Amino acid sequence: MAKKKDKTVKSKTKQAKKPATKKKIAKPKKAVAKKQKIQVKKPARKTPKSAASKNKKTDLTPREKVIMGIKKRLLTQRETLLKEAEGALNSLPGEINFPDMGDQATAETDRNFMLRLRDRERLLLKKIDEAVEKIDNGTFGICEECGNRIGIKRLEARPVTTLCIECKTRQEEEEKITEGG
Repeated sequence: MAKKKDKTVKSKTKQAKKPATKKKIAKPKKAVAKKQKIQVKKPARKTPKSAASKNKKTDLTPREKVIMGIKKRLLTQRETLLKEAEGALNSLPGEINFPDMGDQATAETDRNFMLRLRDRERLLLKKIDEAVEKIDNGTFGICEECGNRIGIKRLEARPVTTLCIECKTRQEEEEKITEGG
């Protein structure tokens, strides 16, 4: 029976400690809730995409890697041209009457020169957009005339080109003949 008394004493001490443990449990629940919030944030990170993008980069051929670099350069060039054009249009002087006819002619010549430059840049922007569209479609780097691949060196030198070097040389020779040169 001594053993029974020990058990009852132990059970009474456990009962006495239970209310105290309930208070202690309430405090850790807040800490657990904080931990759960942290755990909720961790799965929000999307690591599979970064792993997938790494696989995509390694799956590209050397030519495709160069083409993607060309696309980045074209987009950067496009943004630069647009910013310059916006600044030029804002600073473009209107018709100004100078007392001296020479100054008037110089101002008009400068204005026409700026407008011609902007027109050339507009055409270049159009070619850049077409080249980016071709990259997205997968038809970039193919000669429009003969259908052969355009060399990487040519694409790097002139990314908006649509003709291979042979077809472009032939076209320039035909232009010389028609011009009489």
